[in-house]
Amino acid sequence: MRRIDIPSQLPPPVEGHLHLGDLPDRPDAITVNSRHLSRGGRPWFPIMGEFHYARYPAAEWREELLKVRAGGVTAVATYIFWNLHEERRGVFDWSGDRDLRRFVTVCAELGLDVVVRIGPWGHGESRNGGFPDWLLAADCVPRTDDPRYLDLVRPLFEQIGAQLAGLTREHGGPVVGVQVENELYDQPGHLVTLKRLARAAGIDAPLWTATGWGHAQLPPDEVIPLFGGYPEAAWDTAHDGWPQQSRAHYFFGPGRDDDSIGSDLRTTEVTGSDESHLARYPFATCELGGGMYTSYHRRPIVEAADIAALGLVKLGSGSVWQGYYMYHGASQKIGALSTLQESHATGYPNDCPVINYDFQAPLGEYGQFRASFHHLRLQHLWLAADGPDLATMTLAMPQDAPGDTADRETLRWCVRSDGRSGFLFVNNHQPVETLPAHEEVRFAVELDGRELVVPREPVTVPSGAYFVWPLARPVGGSLLLTATAQPMGVLDAGEPVHVFCRTAGIPVELVFDAATVAGVEGPATVEHDGDRLVVTDLAPGAGCLVRVRDAAGGSAAVLVLDAADALTAARGRLWGADRLVLSERPVVIDEGRLVVYGQGSADVRVFPAPAFATRRDGVFGLVAAAAPAGQAAEVKVEQVGQAGPVREPVIDPASGRASAPTDADFGQAAVYRVTVPPEAFTGEEEVLLRLDWAGDVGRAYVGGELVADQFWYGPAWEIGLRRFREEVLEHGIELRLLPLGGDAPVFVSPQVRPAARPALELRSVTLVPVPRTVIAGDERRAVFRGPAT
Repeated sequence: MRRIDIPSQLPPPVEGHLHLGDLPDRPDAITVNSRHLSRGGRPWFPIMGEFHYARYPAAEWREELLKVRAGGVTAVATYIFWNLHEERRGVFDWSGDRDLRRFVTVCAELGLDVVVRIGPWGHGESRNGGFPDWLLAADCVPRTDDPRYLDLVRPLFEQIGAQLAGLTREHGGPVVGVQVENELYDQPGHLVTLKRLARAAGIDAPLWTATGWGHAQLPPDEVIPLFGGYPEAAWDTAHDGWPQQSRAHYFFGPGRDDDSIGSDLRTTEVTGSDESHLARYPFATCELGGGMYTSYHRRPIVEAADIAALGLVKLGSGSVWQGYYMYHGASQKIGALSTLQESHATGYPNDCPVINYDFQAPLGEYGQFRASFHHLRLQHLWLAADGPDLATMTLAMPQDAPGDTADRETLRWCVRSDGRSGFLFVNNHQPVETLPAHEEVRFAVELDGRELVVPREPVTVPSGAYFVWPLARPVGGSLLLTATAQPMGVLDAGEPVHVFCRTAGIPVELVFDAATVAGVEGPATVEHDGDRLVVTDLAPGAGCLVRVRDAAGGSAAVLVLDAADALTAARGRLWGADRLVLSERPVVIDEGRLVVYGQGSADVRVFPAPAFATRRDGVFGLVAAAAPAGQAAEVKVEQVGQAGPVREPVIDPASGRASAPTDADFGQAAVYRVTVPPEAFTGEEEVLLRLDWAGDVGRAYVGGELVADQFWYGPAWEIGLRRFREEVLEHGIELRLLPLGGDAPVFVSPQVRPAARPALELRSVTLVPVPRTVIAGDERRAVFRGPAT
């Protein structure tokens, strides 16, 4: 039995010391104490996802932001890269894809909060960290209070302020947070100066933040330190195995810092590990890895479980603000004067792709839905209901917690609680190094004067499992003491419907305080065990709904899904009601319309069932959502040039790392001409060109212009053609592929490494249409509109 005792009283958070927040007389005031954020007088748990507006076509922002919202994200963070807006000194460009004002306005229309990362230095794998070249040539000391530097920053901030005029909280806008600088470790006074300059320029928000990793010296009480953690590190060397610091993010504990982030650019060594000063601030994050980019020398594959388990560990460890980087992938711009990626040529230790910034994110470079989107959404559905309560809870660690990050044998678990109720977290997953299954597992939690044992009988926690279980949580007017199922939120369906899902193949049991329950009805076995009422023999699925009548005469329902269905679940206001949608294909709810992405004929399951649903699956109504039938158009692929001699490795003398091929090197590439027929394009829907290949680096050109590139790392390379439609039809696509040499000092994940080198193979080139099927209407009738336009 694994045991933990939870204190019945928590020390109150420290209040009133932070120079942050709205004025308290504002009805929906955002405020901050040392433990959590509040909004409108209630604890508030933001879920933030990074999406770079200027690296994505403006015409597609609304559609992509709807996807972001559908994933459970409530706030969008975005860098404002200086070199994208003032590449030439004194000439600002806020047009087209650079239209910050339009982007923030669309966020507001969709009910999304915004956090602007205004720099001036941002990083984001951008050339010079986002500084224009002309700034580096100026006679000043950047990233300090040098008056000559501040004179250059001031016009930028004034431009940003003009873009955000009327969109700040003061004017009812969506901008709730501002991050100044990024990864600045030793200039706390400069951060205060930047905050002052930004406010003078009209940039304001209740929340001011700065990145805190690397034991950054931040101005006390002026900004919230935000932290991060990644499953992998493209900035690490090309060694085999797993970056050391990434391992720590799969262990529960009170630590917040990760001094590996930005370490490749840090000029001073991090010393000490004291985090006691952080107790003045809530534990907030802005860069939980939504994936990882590929540098030329290190190209890891990041799996969905790697991302979701890390996120769950941060929740268990005390996070009250989940922020993902990246949540939506993007494409680097090519500037008028240069390419704009981080590279050895600009003094950085990592060579990045010229364009590709897909990041293996939950939503890809062309809006692709990834498995991590679904795994994270499962957590976000829960946080939408229980996040405010979780925000007030603190971490309690068991005495038998792992002693260090080399421990692969001890089960990792913890509890967050407010002394009356809480959540039990378990993580038995980490990348690269498989963790063993744990048999005969039970947890005993002493909480609010009683011992809660879960499960009642020992179970096996399999390798790779990660989950959260509730402790003493309300279900309507009844008290659910324990459950071996993960909460997924509460539907407002006339009566509250508490949704759970089965975890790790463990049988589902619900244990109530018997004094709070008058009866349970539904497909389950119900028995009394002393002062507890135990519900077992539940078969998770679309029909697993039990109704719980409480002692005061009210009722609530419990719906338990199986794990596979839970990953397909979406929730929103649809056809006049709060509904849960299960769909094998990704769905987005947009102003009462259900948009279903991708090909397939499977029905969408909806609960509560709308009146027009004539068929049922358990308590769900079945709604037809067949994508238009038809066969994908075929491309014509011709090889028009053979690859030349394999490129000899080039080592950057400053970093000691392998350098990416130059433009000249692509003169030795294998060349293919791809012709796309007009019938491939239907309306405004996306069409992906999917390349199954192996090699070193690939580039795609349309009309002689570079439009996409990839450092090969295993998965298929996908290129969205919608944004290049007219040019593709006129010119076709030219692919240039370079072979991966046998002695190239680059890391590629072992499971995809070529059996022999040099390696260059183009196995297939296919078109993958991404149709959007729209179901509109209301509770009484549905209107099937076919492809969205």
